[in-house]
Amino acid sequence: MDYFELKNGEICAEDVPLAEIAVQVGTPVYIYSRATLERHARVFREALAGIARTHLAFAVKSNPNLAVLSLLKKEGYGADVVSEGEMKRALAAGIPAADIVFSGVGKSRRELVAALDAGIGQFNLESEEEGVELADIALSKGMQAVATLRVNPDVDARTHAKISTGKADNKFGVAYGDAAEIYARLAALDGLTMRGLAVHIGSQISDLEPSRQAFLKMGELMQTLRKQGFTVTHMDLGGGLGVPYRLGEELPGPADYGAMVEEVTRDWDATIMFEPGRVITGNSGVLLTEVIRVKPGVNAPFVVVDAAMNDLARPSLYDAWHDFLAVRPTGEKMVAHIVGPICESSDTFAKNREIDTVKAGDLAIFRTAGAYGATMANTYNSRALVPEVMVDGDKWAIVADRLEPETIFAAERVPEWLD
Repeated sequence: MDYFELKNGEICAEDVPLAEIAVQVGTPVYIYSRATLERHARVFREALAGIARTHLAFAVKSNPNLAVLSLLKKEGYGADVVSEGEMKRALAAGIPAADIVFSGVGKSRRELVAALDAGIGQFNLESEEEGVELADIALSKGMQAVATLRVNPDVDARTHAKISTGKADNKFGVAYGDAAEIYARLAALDGLTMRGLAVHIGSQISDLEPSRQAFLKMGELMQTLRKQGFTVTHMDLGGGLGVPYRLGEELPGPADYGAMVEEVTRDWDATIMFEPGRVITGNSGVLLTEVIRVKPGVNAPFVVVDAAMNDLARPSLYDAWHDFLAVRPTGEKMVAHIVGPICESSDTFAKNREIDTVKAGDLAIFRTAGAYGATMANTYNSRALVPEVMVDGDKWAIVADRLEPETIFAAERVPEWLD
């Protein structure tokens, strides 16, 4: 459920007509609903109520906007970060360092130092080499780094190949068969406190069985380590739960996921950690755009909008679907290609899609754009960086400015020898 609804013939974000934002901010623009974010955060947390000890760390990569992070901090969420920049954002939003988990396969020495100095709560180690380096840094500072070992369970998440992370040939984690020996060697290092295991098999998961199989394997590994005398108090199960992108699409929800995890982990006697992202933010945002023109085509007309692949990259990267709706629908339908203004054929949002009939000057939205939307935006073709707005009831505020080309190229320099 979300709070983008048709009221008096016009789509509103909660109680704010989208056209009002378009007039004052311009298009394209991302718009988030506070009520939707809060609802999704609470529904996910409540779905885990049957698990004795939990830790929720929002996957910052899905939406790193400071307003979003601040709201989720108020809802009791920590942060799962994969870079020093994301860590700094989480801290700036008021998330306690102790509630931050640092994931990611390529943490640099600089990032490890910065995270230690910040006092983050947990490192998810992706390799034995990373653990050795972290232990060395921590020892040099007279500190103990708290860590888990991320394991690759060789389980296919049955999601898009580019967002699958748990198969043997994916770059993440250590091989399941090697994990026990690696854990033992890391646990023996001064400067490192190993407290558990981590796993994450992919994003936009629409079938819970692969996750269940991965968690069962992790439970077996946990018991093996405990029998060998090692401490395992925390089990990080990652995130990845999918959301419906198409109207009428049925996917397992937080309640289904929570019931599965509760059943699998019932006898684990550990703190179960989660890193939800898309399931919290996905349906909390839309990308508002204006139709530039409708251009005739050979097989279908091209609806050319002012949003582009640099604003919303998922369709060009993953052939992803986002529902496209007129802000003021007439009830009439048309079949068209939806494209942006960038000079690449990959700047295509949909082909031969039945959509609301639109014409030049009409406003429309791409739904389910609150996750992996603005965070993946760029300035290709020297376009402005898309702004972000948050709505709360009948009020709204800009939570990220539109960065115009002049602002961006002001950071560039022409060397004297080119003058």
